[in-house]
Amino acid sequence: MTNPVPPGASDPARDTERPPLTRREAREREAREREARGDDAQDRESRDTRAPGRETRGRSEIDGGPDLEQTFWGSLGGDRETEERAAPGARRRPAPQAWSTLDYPTEGRESRPKKEKPKRRWLTATIVTVVILALLGGAGVYVWNAFQPEVRKLLAMNEPNDYTGTGTSPVTITIHDGDNGSDIAATLAKAGVVKTSDAFYALLLHTKPDPVFQPGVYRLKKQMSAKSALSALQDPKNKLQRTLTIPEGDTEAEILPALAKTTGVPLADLQAAAKPADFGLPAQAPNLEGFLFPATYTFDPGVDAKTVIKTLVDRSFQSLDQAGVPADKRYSTVVLASIVQKEAGSVDDMGKVARVFQNRLDQGMPLQSDATVAYGAGVKTVFTTDAQREDAGNPYNTYAHDGLPVGPISNPGDDAIKAALNPTPGPWLYFVTVDLKNGTTVFSETAEQHEQAVQQLQDWCNASAENDAYCQ
Repeated sequence: MTNPVPPGASDPARDTERPPLTRREAREREAREREARGDDAQDRESRDTRAPGRETRGRSEIDGGPDLEQTFWGSLGGDRETEERAAPGARRRPAPQAWSTLDYPTEGRESRPKKEKPKRRWLTATIVTVVILALLGGAGVYVWNAFQPEVRKLLAMNEPNDYTGTGTSPVTITIHDGDNGSDIAATLAKAGVVKTSDAFYALLLHTKPDPVFQPGVYRLKKQMSAKSALSALQDPKNKLQRTLTIPEGDTEAEILPALAKTTGVPLADLQAAAKPADFGLPAQAPNLEGFLFPATYTFDPGVDAKTVIKTLVDRSFQSLDQAGVPADKRYSTVVLASIVQKEAGSVDDMGKVARVFQNRLDQGMPLQSDATVAYGAGVKTVFTTDAQREDAGNPYNTYAHDGLPVGPISNPGDDAIKAALNPTPGPWLYFVTVDLKNGTTVFSETAEQHEQAVQQLQDWCNASAENDAYCQ
C-alpha cells in the first residue's frame, strides 16, 4: 500500500514529469501566474458584477484542480519556450487537441427524434373561412335588400337633411292643379331639387303668409336648398309656358290656337287630329265642340297633337261621369249645357236659364237663343239681326229650327252641366240679362213681361258709352 501524499507536499509522481526549474524559469513562471491571476481576478470581478452573491473562486484555488497551464485555455496560451527548455528525456504532456470548427462533438449523444411534418390543415381552414364569408355576405345582401330604406335612414341620421346653395344642373318639375304643400315637397324631393321633402315642408310651415303655388311646369335646379327652391317657385320667370287655362264657354275655334301656342304643336296638326270619332264622341257630333273641357292643363315638352286633344276630351268625360249623366243622355246634356253656359249672366242663374229652355222644349216652343244663332253665323255678338234670325240655312238657328241645335255651341263647365241635368224648378219661359256688366237677369212667364225686361236692357245700353260697349 502506498502512503498518501501529505497535504502541501509535492507529488513525486508529478515531480518526475518535469525537471526542477531554474531561478529564471521560476521567476518567469511566477510572473505568468501573477498575470493569469490578475486576469482571473478581473473575470471574477466581472462575474460578481453580473451575478451578485455568486461564489468567486479561481480555478487554481479548487482543491485538487489543475493549475493554469493544465487548463484548456492555459494550454492554448502556454509558453513554448518553457517546454523547449525542459530537461532532455523528461516526459512531456501531449498538448490538448484544439477544435478546428465550432461543431461540438456529438459522439455518444442521443440523436434527437425527427419531428413529424405538420399535416396540411390550411386547406380545410381556407374552405371553412370561405364558407363563413359567403354566409356573412349573403346575410348582408339579404339585410340590405330587405331593410335598405331603414339602413339608409340610420346611416344618414347625422347628415343634414337640406342642401346648401342655389343648385347645380337644370331640371323641370310640374305642379298639378290641387297639389298641396306636402305634394309639392314630395315632387321636389323625387326630382332631386331638394334633399328631403321634410326640409321643404318644414320651411312651408314656418313661412308667413302661406305661399301660393300656381299649377304649371317650373324650371328649377337639382340640389337646391329648400329656401332657394321656394323662392324659385314663387318667381314667375321660372314657370314654363306649357300650362294653359281654358275658360268656361270658349269654343273650339278659340281653344285650338291657344293649345298650339302653349304646347308648341302646330295648329294645322291639331286641326287635322280633331276628329270626333277618334276620341269616342257620339256619332252625331259634327266636331269636338262641347267636349274640350275648360280647366287648367299642363303639358310635357314634346307632346303630340292627338295626346293634347285626348287630354281635354278625357277630362270632359270625367266631368260628365262625376255629374251622373247617363251615357244615352250625354250628348243632349252637353248641347243644352253649352247654351246655358253662353246665355246665363251668372252661375246662380244657370239653373233658371236651364229651366226656361227645358220648359220650352217640353211645350214644343222654339228655344229662340241668340247665342245659337251667333255661333252658327260665325259672329260674336250679344244681339243678332233680323236676317240672321230668319236664316234657316243656319243649323244652329233656334229661331228657325225647333228643339236643340245640331251640336254644342261652347264648352261648358261643371256648373252648366249640373244645371242642364237638374234645372231649377219654375214656370219661366223667358229671360233677358238687363245689366251686361254685372249679369243681372230678369225671368218672365209671359211675353208682355219679357218685352218690358227687353226695354230695360235697351235703356241700360243707352245710359252710357261704357255700357254701350257691352251691347255690341
